[in-house]
Amino acid sequence: MMANAANKAKHAAPLQVADAVARILADVRTLGAIKVPLMDAYNCVLAVDAVAPVTLPPWDNSAMDGYAVRARDLAKLPVTLRVIESVAAGQFPTKRVGAGEATQIMTGAPVPEGVDTVVRVEDTDGGMPVVEIRDARDAGKNVRPRGEDIREGQVAIAAGTPLGAAQIGVLASLGFAEVGVIRAPRVAILTSGDELVELDGFDEVRAGKKIVSSNGYTLRTLVRAAGAEPAYLGIASDTPESLRALLEQARGCDLIITSAGISVGEHDHMRDVLEAMGAEMKFWRVRMRPGAPIGFGLLGGVPWIGLPGNPVSTMVTFELFARPAIHKMRGHTKLFRRPVQVVLDEPITITADLTHFLRAVVTMHGGRARARLTGPQSSGILTSMSMANALLIVPADRRNVAAGETLNAMLIGDDAELSGDFAL
Repeated sequence: MMANAANKAKHAAPLQVADAVARILADVRTLGAIKVPLMDAYNCVLAVDAVAPVTLPPWDNSAMDGYAVRARDLAKLPVTLRVIESVAAGQFPTKRVGAGEATQIMTGAPVPEGVDTVVRVEDTDGGMPVVEIRDARDAGKNVRPRGEDIREGQVAIAAGTPLGAAQIGVLASLGFAEVGVIRAPRVAILTSGDELVELDGFDEVRAGKKIVSSNGYTLRTLVRAAGAEPAYLGIASDTPESLRALLEQARGCDLIITSAGISVGEHDHMRDVLEAMGAEMKFWRVRMRPGAPIGFGLLGGVPWIGLPGNPVSTMVTFELFARPAIHKMRGHTKLFRRPVQVVLDEPITITADLTHFLRAVVTMHGGRARARLTGPQSSGILTSMSMANALLIVPADRRNVAAGETLNAMLIGDDAELSGDFAL
């Protein structure tokens, strides 16, 4: 039965990109929760609601440095009031403010009884022990009420929320030294090819005998950037025995990503090895370029994504298929990079009825996003990925796209949405 399913997957028609993504995500599950120290929770997803154990702010407090007064005393300006005490942040008032009186107060300090206004210091003469109020624009303002931010028993941050700096700050203010988050997946990474070496074998590269397994390094970096823990298994030689030995080491991981060995060449053994190990194969090919040879299945219930071996194809297919899978495992609900519409600076021609993902540079001009290619688009030119901040998406039915026309682009990389110019 398993062999029939694998054979069916092997000979099935190539999937469209969206269908392949859906197939993968249907078999990927969100992982369980663990407790971590608050400062280790950044970029994790909250597993359970964070319920406020206290009310914040815990008292009515001043939103300004100035003078706490009664608004009714500002009816006629200028007015001189007697300053009865000074309250800094971290201190508490000891006196009630009555008619004709004021308390000097700092931002965040609790306001004294009897006041409904804090007049900012620049609207006064800053005096002590009396102060002259010169402007009543703050009458009835600048007092932040108790519980303005959150009240005890309310959900401060809901389960499923990714934790950034603001969320970490909220949790700290509420006393959460530890939080429950969805644990990061452990991702096994395997590359294959007799021509490959690690960096410590670079002498063979100099001698013209080998090439560095760049995919091993880019995949580990991409996995880490996606918030997962890479478990690098090494380089398999082009034999079934070597592949199987390394795949056996993936036990205990949550996801397996391999690079190369999934095409139809004489030395591409990945399919046969996985089937021999009892893998449930789902699909083998996707209608895209670069990266048409894509494999997906379950090995002992663990999702396996087989990426092509060409360096650019590896990175492009990771973005489309592996990154969303990792994000789903981590508990995210927003799994995909948002495409943006761009105007082409140059004409684009594709030669096959496949969805193309071209390396491009997207920049902003006059409020419009514009795109140009990084140069030649061979899937072996890894430097083109290092120059790109976007993948330009060319649909299969748009063989020729003129300069000035629009396409969608998927922004990638750390600087994808950054600018060298300051603008408001």
